[in-house]
Amino acid sequence: MNTPIEPNSPNHLPQRSMFNRMTFAVLVAGATLVGGVAALANGTGMCGWHHGMMSGTHSAADLSSHLDHMLKHLYVEIDATEAQKAQITPLVKQAANDLLPLDAQLRAAHTQIIQGLTQNPIDRAALETARVAHLQLADQASKRLVQLVADVADVLTAAQRNALATHLQSLHGKLST
Repeated sequence: MNTPIEPNSPNHLPQRSMFNRMTFAVLVAGATLVGGVAALANGTGMCGWHHGMMSGTHSAADLSSHLDHMLKHLYVEIDATEAQKAQITPLVKQAANDLLPLDAQLRAAHTQIIQGLTQNPIDRAALETARVAHLQLADQASKRLVQLVADVADVLTAAQRNALATHLQSLHGKLST
């Protein structure tokens, strides 16, 4: 028989804290990937191109090349085998291709909000509609990213997953506890 854990008991806090950290880590990783893909698609490249090519329209070949560059660095960090690389690369590229169309939709939702702010009087219903659309797109992206994280995690060993988490923490600052 399973006994329920009291919400304020010491046994509950570590699980809750771990969930919060994992949720935060997934959101940070997701936001980074979505931001990078969006920057690539948008051509503004604020954070998408870390080493140049910061303007202009980027082709599917540019996206593929950039992902290859990012994955090359990631593979070093996690000490990936050739077999793992062969499994992970198509997973990441497919996720990026799946997320790319969301960029135009996110930009449209953003434009609606900006336009709504400039109207007189403010159309609160339009702003709410744009907010809901933005959240729905973010939810779609989040689901796809969680699927990617789980798919990649299935390929990695526990030690490699820990190395990946450490690498993400170094890129995005220490996760709150």
